[in-house]
Amino acid sequence: MASEEREEREEREPMAVSRRIGVPAGDIFQILADPRRHLDLDGSGMLRGAVSEATVSGVGDVFVMRMYYPRHGDYEMNNHVVEYEKDRRIAWEPEAGRGHPDASSAAARWGHRWTFDLLPDGPGATIVTEIYDCSRVPEDEREGMDHGRVWIESMSATLDRLTALCAPHPPRSPS
Repeated sequence: MASEEREEREEREPMAVSRRIGVPAGDIFQILADPRRHLDLDGSGMLRGAVSEATVSGVGDVFVMRMYYPRHGDYEMNNHVVEYEKDRRIAWEPEAGRGHPDASSAAARWGHRWTFDLLPDGPGATIVTEIYDCSRVPEDEREGMDHGRVWIESMSATLDRLTALCAPHPPRSPS
C-alpha cells in the first residue's frame, strides 16, 4: 500500500527544471512578464506570437497567446495570471481560447499551471526554475501527458533560450 501511495504522490508532483543564469532576477522577470517576448523563449515550438501587448502587472491579468498544435491547428490560449511577485515569481493558468476545440466547453480551463520562480544567486545571477503543475488536471489528460513529464524537454529548451536571451552580447565592430 505504501508503494502505491508513493507512486500516486509522485504522479501529482509538479515537473521542474532549473538553470543558473548570470543576470539579476529583475532582468529575467522583465522578459517573463512581457508576453511579446514569450515567442523568443518558447522551447515547445507551439507559440506563434502574442495577441496581448501589455506587460503583466499582477494577479488577475490575462494575456493571450497565438498557438499551434497539429491536432488543433491554429488557436489562442488565454493565460490567467494567478501568482505575481515582481522579480521573484510569475505563474499563469492557461484557458482554451478562440479557435481551440475546447474553448466553449467546461474543459476550457483544466487547472494546469506554468510558473517561473526566480531565486537570486549572488549579486549578478539567478536560479530560474520553470514548473509545470498538472495535479488538478483530469486524470485521463494527466496520463496522456505522462503526468507532465512530456514537457521536461521543452522546459529545458525554454531555459536554454532564456539563458541565451540574457547573455551579454559583445559590442559590434564597425564595418
